[in-house]
Amino acid sequence: MSIKVKNLTKIFGEQKAIEDITFEVDKGEILGFLGPNGAGKSTTMKIAACFLPPSEGSVKICDIEVSEHPGKIKSLLGYLPEHNPLYLEMYVREYLSFIGKIHGLNGTTLKNRIDEMINLCGLTREQNKKIETLSKGYRQRVGLAQALIHDPKVLILDEPTTGLDPNQIIEIRELIKKISHDKTVIFSTHIMQEVQALCDRVVVIDRGKIVANDTINQLKSKKVEMATINVEFTEEVKANLLESIPEIVGIEQITANKLKIKATTEVDIRPKIFEFASANGLTLVGMQQEEVTMENVFQDLTKPKP
Repeated sequence: MSIKVKNLTKIFGEQKAIEDITFEVDKGEILGFLGPNGAGKSTTMKIAACFLPPSEGSVKICDIEVSEHPGKIKSLLGYLPEHNPLYLEMYVREYLSFIGKIHGLNGTTLKNRIDEMINLCGLTREQNKKIETLSKGYRQRVGLAQALIHDPKVLILDEPTTGLDPNQIIEIRELIKKISHDKTVIFSTHIMQEVQALCDRVVVIDRGKIVANDTINQLKSKKVEMATINVEFTEEVKANLLESIPEIVGIEQITANKLKIKATTEVDIRPKIFEFASANGLTLVGMQQEEVTMENVFQDLTKPKP
């Protein structure tokens, strides 16, 4: 097990930022760590990266207790915090050399590792530029390069694509895919497309507590209780006519001949809609069930409690 978080709690004054969190991440797995702002994601990641001590509980990286062996942990762990703390006055190669030396690299080993990171992270054209002259997308690449310079076994990325444009997001996503082949990765994000594109599994945290820990497909099947079906007829159809189908729990009249239907997921009602159209002499020209997305699941898991 690469990462093992057990009964983790962090208290700031009278505020519990996280409470009794437990989850594990296997070697080679990409875990999405999701939650609303203020849910406790960054606090958990900072504890795992030795930046904060826990109030209770423990975190183990590669079976080593974080709070007892922080020096060893830092050699096993690469960390990119939400606010990428770069030295803007340094040049790219200079900065990577500086970080590499902190991790004990030197000589030919350091030079080769810098070359590898520049190539891996797509920094060849920017390697001799000052960091302050780089776009935010390239600064994130430098941040990833510094997190990887010492070839860690575990990588923790806190909102790695915040503030990037769509093209930069795709580039960073592809980079994460590339580097994850031989590493364990935890990353937090608010972009659900990234979760679906990258993650083997997700942990969702809300108000400091874990509310879900499962694969994306399992979460979709468990957490969304309603199906949404868009229906179009050639003729005008009154919404109340469809209320005879018992599984339908809500109908929105979009236009005279278009309806948005909410139904329970216990039974697929599409055959019943076909039967309804036939029985009433209607011509059905379109019917599409909306795909359950991670946005739906996330909203369901983190919606305010009544």
